[in-house]
Amino acid sequence: MSELRMPAAQIGPPGSWREVLLAFLRLGLTSFGGPVAHLGYFRDEFVMRRGWLNDRSYADLVALCQFLPGPASSQVGIAVGLSRAGYLGALAAWTGFTLPSALAMVLFAYGVRTLGGAGGSTWLHGLKIAAVAVVAQAVLGMMRSLAPDRERASIAVAAAILVLAVPSAWGQIGAIALGGLVGMVLLKAAPQAEHAALPLAVGRATGALMLAIFFVLLIALPLAASATGLQAVKLFDAFYRAGSLVFGGGHVVLPLLQASVVPPGWITNDGFLAGYGAAQAVPGPLFTFAAYLGAAMGPQPNGWIGGLICLVAIFLPSFFLVIGALPFWEQLRQRKTAQRALLGVNAAVVGLLLAALYRPVWISAIDSAGDFALACAAFLLLFMWRTPPWLVVVLCALAGGAVGAI
Repeated sequence: MSELRMPAAQIGPPGSWREVLLAFLRLGLTSFGGPVAHLGYFRDEFVMRRGWLNDRSYADLVALCQFLPGPASSQVGIAVGLSRAGYLGALAAWTGFTLPSALAMVLFAYGVRTLGGAGGSTWLHGLKIAAVAVVAQAVLGMMRSLAPDRERASIAVAAAILVLAVPSAWGQIGAIALGGLVGMVLLKAAPQAEHAALPLAVGRATGALMLAIFFVLLIALPLAASATGLQAVKLFDAFYRAGSLVFGGGHVVLPLLQASVVPPGWITNDGFLAGYGAAQAVPGPLFTFAAYLGAAMGPQPNGWIGGLICLVAIFLPSFFLVIGALPFWEQLRQRKTAQRALLGVNAAVVGLLLAALYRPVWISAIDSAGDFALACAAFLLLFMWRTPPWLVVVLCALAGGAVGAI
């Protein structure tokens, strides 16, 4: 055998970026099921089978990436690639894990255009109904894990009310900030679990530089978009901001992106939700939904160039944050104030997704009793029968034509 199982306490020697690329490309082609499932696939592949990390180091990487905004599973992949083959390894891990689903989403965008748009097709309407079930399941799952008590549930509902009252990116940012402030005052930090030192050699100077670049871009891009008026800069700004502010998992990107791309008329709400539904049927990270949006937009740049711009922009903050936070993670994790704030932020993002379940998902997809019946059936398959999301999406698309007759 070319690869041997290694005990959990041992860490494999450094490897090459090509090795990392091939390992993550296989996962990018086969990892269905969302971020939680992705983390399970990663542990099985890189801790149990390849021995690149030990169990405690992997658990600490997961804790770090759940603390940061952005797509947790992709960030863990970046960190694993960094630990194995340096900065080229980090890029290779992201490329391998992201490329298959990104290509599929761009091709889907071209298919929607060829069929004449997302508004008149019954199977595309079925995709929007599938999105209702997927988001409802995500809200329920996140409520159980991130808002299980009265205090955090109250933060979640307050955040949903604020977002519905202020339907813009500012309302969502305000809800996240308010959740963090309330969390610092009212919530209690959980006791620290046993952990191991992270196996990543990133100096403090490098980490500080990465964090500085992250914040400079977050501030400068809106100014550049306003000053230049260039659509490409506006696109990069919108998707970079979404990738910078998403706490709590990939589904939370839905309200942030919808507020950025639908009101300006870059894409229709029907087209937006159809793409979100289709994103559930592909392996890899949900954030590749950005590639679909960039390709499907009306204003140029769109197509392959637009998809690439949006894809890079939404994932770029993850590179800055993962590399930047690593040298400071040991001190940060000990601060009770930061832990309490994160609990409040996580509760608030449940509220963001709850508000998104109503607008735009529910009001755009449920037009009749037949639509509601199909959404209930899809939710039953996801929640009780544990049916793979990609299969539920396919079934909803096929049933889209039938519900119109009810």
